[in-house]
Amino acid sequence: MITYLIRRILYAIPILIGVNLLTFALFFVINTPDDMARMQLGMKRVTPDAIEKWKQQRGYDKPLLFNSQAAGTKKLTDTIFFQKSASMFIFDFGYSDDGRSISREISTRMFPSLVIALPTFVVGLLLYITFALLMALFRGTMLDIAGVTVCVILMSISSLFYIIGGQFLVSKLWHWVPISGYAGGMDSLRFILLPVLIGIVSGIGASSRWYRTIFLEEVGRDYVRTARAKGLSELRVLFRHVLKNAMIPILTGVVAVIPLLFMGSLLTESFFGIPGLGSYTIDAIQAQDFGVVRAMVFLGSVLYIVGLILTDISYTVVDPRVRLQ
Repeated sequence: MITYLIRRILYAIPILIGVNLLTFALFFVINTPDDMARMQLGMKRVTPDAIEKWKQQRGYDKPLLFNSQAAGTKKLTDTIFFQKSASMFIFDFGYSDDGRSISREISTRMFPSLVIALPTFVVGLLLYITFALLMALFRGTMLDIAGVTVCVILMSISSLFYIIGGQFLVSKLWHWVPISGYAGGMDSLRFILLPVLIGIVSGIGASSRWYRTIFLEEVGRDYVRTARAKGLSELRVLFRHVLKNAMIPILTGVVAVIPLLFMGSLLTESFFGIPGLGSYTIDAIQAQDFGVVRAMVFLGSVLYIVGLILTDISYTVVDPRVRLQ
């Protein structure tokens, strides 16, 4: 197990370097340091001297990837890519282009993102699996057909429709909860109720239909026929045997959600004015703040890799036949 973990961590290093390099390339294909300076200083009446001063203060006056005028290793290290990227591997994200500490912003904005993401994830997962098990229990009946039809309809609707429709109906028309904003403490319940509800409803279609497919595949296996031959009820077969043996594909799907638990939902936080990591990322993209963009992409990659490792470890818990080498 220890050898496996060390090997996976070592594999993660070139992956993170590649992700960072790709993010760097995509960002600077669209923008230049001069464009970033104009965006921060104001597009109108910006002098070349002001642009150069802004670039020097923030380290954007160097070559992007290769410094041909430097000597030795400085050809690679005395560049924007190295100086902006190397410190991230010790989780020192530096400062945004407006001078604020990125690490402090992440630690501050992480909690609002978690307050929305955690209940959406937990309640949604329980609801989706339960609904999928019910459709598998009544497979081939009108109830199953109606459930699948509802799932297809729900998964065909854009998430923007749920957000805009929910804000109009629940907040503007019925005045049950605020239409946007956020408050600390217990007051946050009024602001997160609608985003959590929309997050759960918008995921019912795709998730429940996927879990139903997994359960139906398990239902046709030999161990299910053996359990039925022993006289076990259909409910006992589904919840005790089918659900247990379907945990590996379920865990594989759940890992993709782990980064969102920390980084938030871009659309939800932007539309509801939640000061989380999702809205922080959107604001950074609009402001062409490379420091924040690269930090959020790097953090998301790290969380995804950690999620994959935790998923592999959890396989050994739900299925002792799996061995990590």
